[in-house]
Amino acid sequence: MDCLARGRQILDIEAEGIRNVRSLLNAGFTAAIERLRQCIECGGKIVLTGVGKNIPIAEKIAATFSSTGAPAVVLNPVQALHGDVGILAKNDVLLALSYSGASEEILNLLPHARRCGCHVIALTGEAQGPLAQFSDGMIFVTVPAEACPFNLAPTASTTATLAIGDALAMTLLEARGFQREDYARLHPGGAIGRRLLLRVSDIMRCGERVAKIDCCDLVKDAVLAMTRVQAGAVAVVDSDNRLMGVFTDGDLRRRLTDDPDIMQRPIAEVMTRDPLTVNANQLAVDVLAVFEQRKIDDLPVIDGDHRLVGIIDIQDLPKLKIL
Repeated sequence: MDCLARGRQILDIEAEGIRNVRSLLNAGFTAAIERLRQCIECGGKIVLTGVGKNIPIAEKIAATFSSTGAPAVVLNPVQALHGDVGILAKNDVLLALSYSGASEEILNLLPHARRCGCHVIALTGEAQGPLAQFSDGMIFVTVPAEACPFNLAPTASTTATLAIGDALAMTLLEARGFQREDYARLHPGGAIGRRLLLRVSDIMRCGERVAKIDCCDLVKDAVLAMTRVQAGAVAVVDSDNRLMGVFTDGDLRRRLTDDPDIMQRPIAEVMTRDPLTVNANQLAVDVLAVFEQRKIDDLPVIDGDHRLVGIIDIQDLPKLKIL
């Protein structure tokens, strides 16, 4: 057999399944988002349940909800009837995953969910099945065929269910006004959290680590200042510490060939005036975007009165693990 061709065919089948589910989205999806939003605002949680292959699908969807500020857990329907049903509470939403819409374990759980005051939303491929009939809402998840050659193993259907879970989580995120700063607070240990939680004040050089000279100084003073703190740029300030310009080692190298006496030039003649700056309260991720877009290595940090408070050197960022 042509394994490559078969692999592509399977991916085509799964992609077609997602396209089919997309075309079937209707007001039931909108109603589900509103119910989920109310659930979270009332202090409830999202409980996902399923059997067989839908358990790991439920786990991934729950993890996506939780990581975007919507508390979610997975409830095994078999374990639920032996004590775990206690996880259900008023204001919770139960998302029941069953492609057949007739999973006995899930149907047995529904009366208990209702008794707890839960709202039940079915994700099913059978719009007229018992799960859909006994639920408060439904999202129709049906695919033309499974990728399995016998049309038996859950493949395209579970992929489509997972995609619907992502659609729910991402739409709910926006409906709740969830911001990237909120996302960062839920991921404090990773690179995402570091980039989004750190401020300019956390990563800038300040005090004696800043190469700084007076606007009346010479280029040689700029070179000495940069050498002293091992920096690639020097900030030029006036008597009130207001930023007047910057001068970099790159500026020096570019001018040396044509101006052998540059070391004795006043820095005010050769510095870059009105350089790009940032303030101390900006997010580190915004600074990364500036470095990437403007192809620069150093950024002066100023306060509201244009006084120099620090400088960000790109060579420091890898050590902070935010590059």
